[in-house]
Order: sequence, then C-alpha cells, then structure tokens
Amino acid sequence: MNTRGRVTIPTDMDIIEDTIRLSEQWGADAVRDCDGTDFPVELKDAGLKVYSTYYTTRKDNAWAKANPDEIQQMYLMTPIYTASADSLRIPLMKGLYRDMLTPNTRDDITRWWEVIDRSTGEVVPPSGWHCGESNEVAISASGWHYDESNGEAISASGWHYDERNGEVVIRAVPFHDYTVSFLAYIMWDPVHMYNAVVNDWKDVEHQITFDVRQPKTHAFTMERLRRFIQDHPYVNVLRFTTFFHQFTLVFDELAREKYVDWYGYSASVSPYILEQFEREAGYPFRPEYIIDQGYYNNQYRIPSKEFRDFQAFQRREVAKIVKEMTDITHEYGKEAMMFLGDHWIGTEPFLEGFEKLGLDAIVGSVGNGSTLRLISDIEGVSYTEARLLPYFFPDTFHEGGDPVKEAKVNWVTARRAILRKPVDRIGYGGYLKLTLDFPEFVDYVESVCNEFRELYDNVKGCVPYCVKRVAVLNCWGKMRAWGCHMVHHALYFKQNYSYAGVIEALSGAPFDVRFISFDDIKENPDILKGIDALVNVGDADTAHTGGEWWRDPDISSAVKQFVYNGGGIIGIGEPTAHQANGHFFQLANVFGVEEERGFTLGYDKYNWECGSHFITEDASDEIDFGESKKNIYALEGAQVLVEREKEVQLAVNTFGKGRAVYITGLPYSFENSRLFYRAVLWSTGDEANLRRWFSTNYNVEVHAYPENGKYCVVNNTYEPQSTTVYLGDGSSFELELEANQIVWYTL
Repeated sequence: MNTRGRVTIPTDMDIIEDTIRLSEQWGADAVRDCDGTDFPVELKDAGLKVYSTYYTTRKDNAWAKANPDEIQQMYLMTPIYTASADSLRIPLMKGLYRDMLTPNTRDDITRWWEVIDRSTGEVVPPSGWHCGESNEVAISASGWHYDESNGEAISASGWHYDERNGEVVIRAVPFHDYTVSFLAYIMWDPVHMYNAVVNDWKDVEHQITFDVRQPKTHAFTMERLRRFIQDHPYVNVLRFTTFFHQFTLVFDELAREKYVDWYGYSASVSPYILEQFEREAGYPFRPEYIIDQGYYNNQYRIPSKEFRDFQAFQRREVAKIVKEMTDITHEYGKEAMMFLGDHWIGTEPFLEGFEKLGLDAIVGSVGNGSTLRLISDIEGVSYTEARLLPYFFPDTFHEGGDPVKEAKVNWVTARRAILRKPVDRIGYGGYLKLTLDFPEFVDYVESVCNEFRELYDNVKGCVPYCVKRVAVLNCWGKMRAWGCHMVHHALYFKQNYSYAGVIEALSGAPFDVRFISFDDIKENPDILKGIDALVNVGDADTAHTGGEWWRDPDISSAVKQFVYNGGGIIGIGEPTAHQANGHFFQLANVFGVEEERGFTLGYDKYNWECGSHFITEDASDEIDFGESKKNIYALEGAQVLVEREKEVQLAVNTFGKGRAVYITGLPYSFENSRLFYRAVLWSTGDEANLRRWFSTNYNVEVHAYPENGKYCVVNNTYEPQSTTVYLGDGSSFELELEANQIVWYTL
C-alpha cells in the first residue's frame, strides 16, 4: 500500500520540526498556511509541495483606507417597525455589529436605499432632503413642516436620513409597518471576524474588505498578485480564498452570528456593480431584488426573474476577473486553487462556465457526504481536495475535548461518499500545534490518510455500479447540486434535517444522481426520459418543492406522464405542495396522499390500515421520520405503510404503469438510507434486483467497480458487524467485519 502522498498538512512559524515529523507520519506531500498563521520559509526545501493562502479582497488595510469608495458593500434590511403616529424613526444599525458595518452615505441614498411600507408593499419615495452629521437640513421643494413638540423638521411626505442619529425618518401612515433597505460598507471582513472571535484573537487589526470589481482596486489587485508571486518563489500553489464576494454573513451587536446564507448574494453589491447590471439587464435595479422582504433570496425562496438575472450577471463578470488572475498565476508557472466557500459568490462550481475559469484545483471543507460530493462532482479542474474535520481550532482541541470522536464521525460520512465519487486529495486546516496534546488523534489521522490512499488507488477513474438513475427536482437544479437544504456548510437545523437526510443518503448510494430544475423540464420535457426515479423533497411553497411551479400544466403534466408511463416518484415532506385548484399536494392523485389544511375536514377519511411491504422489510418497529408532517391522510386506493395517531407517515400508490412513494420525513441514518434505497427500487418496479451488490445488514454497504474488476464491503460503524454479502450475479457469502473495516475483493 502507498503510504505517502495525497495529503496536505497545515503549519505555522513555531512548529517547524513537528510539521516535518507529522508530515512523515501522515504521509503528507503538501503543506499549507492558514488564516492567522504564517508559512515558515524553513520548510520550502522540506520536499513538500507548498500551498499559500491568498486573499484577493483583504490583508491590505492601507489600500482599503486610502480608497474608501472601493470598500466592499452589502445590502441590509432593518427589522420591521410599526408606526404609532404619522412620523416613524428607524435606526439603521440596531442589532448589527458596528465595527463590521457602516452605512454608505457617500453614494446617492435616494437611489440605492429603499423604504417600503410592508403593510401595502409600496415603496415610500424619498423626501429629497437629508440631515447630515452637522445636523443641518438640506431641503428640496418637496416640502416640510416643523414639529414644535420635539424641535424636528419633518418631511411632509416620504423619508429622509438623520445621519447624526443614524435613523431614517419616515412620514408614516399610523399602524402601517415599515422597513429600510440600505447599503453598508464592510469594515471588517466577516470570515476574519469569525476566526478572530472563535479563536479569541487579541488586538488584531480588523481586515477591511476591498472591492476587486472596481477600477482602481482591480488594477491594484493584478499588480499585487504579481508582486506576491515574485516575492514567494517557493510557493507552488496559490490557494485563492476565495475570489471577490463573501457569502452573506452578518453579526449582531454582541459579535454573535446574526444571519448566514452560504449561497447568499447580498454582499456582492455596490453602486458601481449595480449600474453595470442595469446596463446589461435593460431595467432599473431595486434593492428589493436582493433584500427580498428580508429573506435575501435564500435557497428556500423560489427565485425571482430579477434575482436569476443578477446571478447570471455576477457569474459572467466575476468569471472575467478570475480568469485574469488564473492567467497571471499560470504565467509564473504556479497552480491556481480555489477554496470552496468564503468569497465564492459568482464562482459556484456548478454554474455554467465554471470550467472556463482556468482553475487547476478546488479545495473545500467536508462536513458530511453531501459536502464531499459538492467537491468531488466538480468538473473542469485537474484535481479536488477535501479539508476534513475537525479544524485544529481551540473550540475542539481543549482540555476535555474529544477531537477523535469528531474525526471518526466525519470520516465515516465522508468515506461513504468518497466510495461513490472520490476527491483526489485530503487534508486538514487550523493550528497544527494544538494536535500535539492529543496523540490518539494524531494516530487516528495517520490511519485515515493510509485508508484514503488505499481507497483512492482502488476506485479513482472508475464509474461505480449504479442500480438506478435518480433526479432531485427543485427550482435550482444543477447550480445547487448537493447543496440542497444547506443554510450554512453542513450545519444542523431542526427544521430541515428531515430533508437534508435524503440528500445525505443519496451521496453514498449506488445511484447515478442528478439535480434538475423546473426550468429544465419546461425547456425540454424529454429530460425525464433519462431518469428512473424523481425525488421532490421539502416544505410547501419553497424552492425545494417548487410551489407555484406546479400550477404550470406543462410541468405537472410532464411529471404525471413520466410516472404514468412507468417512472418512479418519491416525495418527502410536502412534495408538489401549493394551495390551488382544489389541491394542496398538486400531485395528490399520483402520491395517493393529501394534507388536511381545514378545507376538507367535512370529508371522512377511512384509509388508515397498514400492511407489510417491500420498502419496510429492513426497518425497525419505530422508523425515524424526524420532524414529520402533520395531518397527512391517504386517498382511496393508496396503501398506507405507517400511520401514527391517524397521520400517514409512509404510503405508496400506483399511477398508471408507475409507482409513487410518500415519506413524511427522512433524517439520515444507515437504517433510513436502506429504506430510501428500497423505496427507489420499488418505485421503479425493480424489487427483484435488490440482492445484487447488497448487504443484508444496513450498517454494511457493498460498492462494485466493474471497470477495474474490484468491489469492497465496508462497515460504516465503529462496532463489529456481521452480514451476508450478495454479488452482482446473486451469489452470496457470509462475512464478519471489524469496526469501520473495509475489505477489498477482486471480481
């Protein structure tokens, strides 16, 4: 077995000898610095490939301070305030960390800010005058009056900004609700702030984020990149972290995370950029296109045309400058690697044209199987690299901490996905010296590195055996592949773990998995002919289930026809749900279930009897449906498999030649992964092929690679397991596996 290579190790100035020692123990062939660390030049001749973290938008406060007009900006919305009189004052910075953000009053606030009456949805026009820090009022012909009770000049209509008090003053309708959307400069890079807070950095200068898209900073950035490469000739790989626009990350006044959206675009704006957008789009920009009622177009929102236009515009404009930087990198004989995250907006790897950016590699953090596939499925780069957890940070590596436990959980979930589509490299990040007090962890990482190399040598370049072609249908399609239901990187939310579990199950399942959108079906209904089973998972009226898309007969008819002609469909949560035309589940007659919302209480429901079924043969008595949906009932003709207190949890139905499965929720577990696997086989009418490349114990999985004549049996637990293994021809044998063991065989 190869015991060296395909591993990257972090370092710092005060751990040179230990870096060399651990690189030998782990078989690392590359070394990197991290945010808050420096690379010791003593390691440049250590025989390791050198990665250097490169920040395109920060770590040069002198430039940012000298060019304040080209500091990056983001759109923010105040909380909703209710007017109790005809005048309302809304503080802009309430609930925000003031060292991070400052309102942009340099540009025309009457154009780039927006006050909305949230009771009517109407825009409140500006008054045309402004109260500056000197407390002097500039007045336009729009009119004003003097309020003797408090000595204030009040606009006769509209709104103005009282800069001295940091408040927008609105001529209001009593008991209407109002918000203010405004631009703010990013005076402390959100990721730098996060790292400073988590690691308790003291007396660290706040790194200001500058805007590479703007003319002066663009020219400066290209020269700065050349200068960095020339000054660091020993660096082999520039690890761009990342490029130009940070995902949305905002902190409150106590430096706590206030709002996060890993796919958020609200920090990719400035008047300069928005004027460009207006010229290309051919219509005026409104802050509401980004603010979206305060939801910021998060991935649960069905995207508007204007937001999709803005995404496409950002992708094209960002790509031009990324290509400039990768060309410069290649000119000096270096590799260009992109970190998947941080300032990655506009460079999402499943967007059209990503392969033209000129990147050599992608590296990203791996929190589970879904995030592993988010990296390994990327096309258009020479290699991909997974940053495994835990990060070497004090929140894990402290007295009483258990980094080994976190590492084991991380490796088991990542390995399952690697066996379907491997990354080319793995590595770790953070402060290497923190690991020295945890020798058991150091030894465990060694075992992970060795196992990864063995796994990679066996499966790389081979297409694993896939029993079915499964497509996840939502509003985003391929552009958010493997990121469905991901608010922030692999983080748990009570409200979505019952749906994210389905994507996690798919990440390591023997299926050819695709992600398609409603637009894809609208443009080409024949896309469904290349699919065996369709999956629609999530809550009603979200981008993940489609909402009003199901009112389009082109969509609903195409999917019904697909099932009627023999296709399979699996719905989890509130699939196809949108109240219209006598249905909540728009494909209720396909799934054989509906949700009671009060409108059909007068109809008696009698279909509650449960029976045994192929899908539940491996399931325990109490299947975990997570945060299951309430008030689901079965229609006549459907077969209920599980009901609890007169609420359907699992049901199946036939529709023409096809079959449908409804599941109320499915958190990830090995047992639920098996249930979902059986659901796919049943929905496609292929129960007879269950026992092919199959383990009778759902804690153990079998992966076959016919192209290179190999297969493996893997124990996904840290306990010994027994199982019967079935091969592709249906023959079988008994097997005892040690904790977490993989056994490789030749066909």
